[in-house]
Amino acid sequence: MTDMLSRPGARDGGPHQTPGPAPSDVVAPTKPVVLSAALSAGACLLTGLLTCAAVAVIGWLAATFGGASGALRAGASAWLVAHKAGVTLGSGSLTVAPLGLTLFFGWCLYRGGKSAARNSAADRTGDLILLSGVFAVVYGLGGLIVALLTADGSLKVHPLAAFLGAGTIAFVAGTLGILVESGAAADIADATPIGLRDTVPAAAAAVLTVIAIASMLYGVLLAIHFSRITGMLELLDAGVIGSVVLFAICLMLVPNMILYVVSFLAGPGFQLGVGTTIAPTGVDVGNLPALPLLAAVPEDGATPTYLLALTALVPLIAGVVAGLVVVRRGLVDEEADALGWDAFALRGGIAALIAGVMLYVLMALSGGSAGPGRMSAVGIPAALPAAGVLAAGMAIGAAITAAVIASRRPADVEADTAG
Repeated sequence: MTDMLSRPGARDGGPHQTPGPAPSDVVAPTKPVVLSAALSAGACLLTGLLTCAAVAVIGWLAATFGGASGALRAGASAWLVAHKAGVTLGSGSLTVAPLGLTLFFGWCLYRGGKSAARNSAADRTGDLILLSGVFAVVYGLGGLIVALLTADGSLKVHPLAAFLGAGTIAFVAGTLGILVESGAAADIADATPIGLRDTVPAAAAAVLTVIAIASMLYGVLLAIHFSRITGMLELLDAGVIGSVVLFAICLMLVPNMILYVVSFLAGPGFQLGVGTTIAPTGVDVGNLPALPLLAAVPEDGATPTYLLALTALVPLIAGVVAGLVVVRRGLVDEEADALGWDAFALRGGIAALIAGVMLYVLMALSGGSAGPGRMSAVGIPAALPAAGVLAAGMAIGAAITAAVIASRRPADVEADTAG
């Protein structure tokens, strides 16, 4: 990264425009780096807290017990849990982050980072580092304060965990927004070797392919067991407002369920309670909470044959997609003619490895404790083996696809020349 990035309007390194009195050329006033970071982080903090508080208050209005202060505390607890800051209530703890809510906060922080970079007009390396650090620290301190204010009696929250969880998410998402808005992301991409740079979008394509197939499978299973959903809704009898809150809760947990399906397709499977197993080798889960999202869980016993087939096909399909992306991006490189099929195969393998790391992080974040007793263990206990299996399958598909297409390229070129 250079010490002085190009200003907006001259990011291609070209000469700046000649200063003139035209109103359209007047640059908007900027704020100091620290102030811009603090204001943007505070705005993201308030947005998240107000969102959680609104859902909690709606739930309180639908209930016949508790008070408004308890509802606000519940909303703050949901905000903390979404940042992987566990909440202990009595003999149980809640550490399963609703990833739908976590992704929403991540998007807000990404936009907040872009806003901070835009308002401060930071372009030097030192200013960008300071902007990112202050943004994360301020947001983390906000999480610490929320934890201290939320803890009351039997409800306990570790302040340090709240600071680290909130600060980490703010640092990752906010820094990404800062780099994109300032133009530093483009500079980093230009400085990265082309072969490695092409593997990142290929890995992202593989991850999205796995998640898309898992989402479709999950949707099909929900449709097949639609009668279970209606039965659960009749049993809950939540009313109109309660149904809205229930829908919001389910929406927050959908990414978790999709990642559980991904782990199922990988082979190791997942668990919905202590001693339970949902895997291609068999299902042993027993009774489950009356949550409509769980209607897709297969009944105890053997797994259908078509699900077993998907466990082998899904990683290969994702690998093929990654291989196609690697070749398509590699062929437009000026040095593509000097690259053999083995170079493209290597890029496909690296893309699969990166995709495996991405999936491991997502699967590791999707689990935790969902309450006392039986529900103290929910998620993917074998996230690392699951990611390894997926990475191996994707590597096979990506390497073979990239190698085959690349090996056919010279023959095609010679044929075109002869014609």
